[in-house]
Amino acid sequence: MPSADEAVDSSPQHKVDPYKLHDPIVAAIKTVFDPEIPVDIYELGLIYKLDIDEAGQVEVEMTVTAPGCPVAADMPGWVQDAVRTVDGVRGVNVRMTFDPPWDPSRMSDEARVALDMF
Repeated sequence: MPSADEAVDSSPQHKVDPYKLHDPIVAAIKTVFDPEIPVDIYELGLIYKLDIDEAGQVEVEMTVTAPGCPVAADMPGWVQDAVRTVDGVRGVNVRMTFDPPWDPSRMSDEARVALDMF
């Protein structure tokens, strides 16, 4: 990721289509799991916001299932590492938030089935 002093080259030949990057980025995020839960963090609803710009900069806002989660300090780095593997991504910033607090209603149907929560 570029430092604050480095400018990201967003000239036309280096622009990316954010819509084309969305699905590969989501697929990369789906490789990240909370070690205590057998469902990826995207399906758990831990990703609150995903912004991608034409320069290939990605902003992720996420949470964990509980503020005392033992991997809360590590998970943003795991997400950052996963997203960086996507072709076209030039930088990633992951921000942790606890507002609003996560609750099971944020899970996808796929996650509910995997966790027998129906």
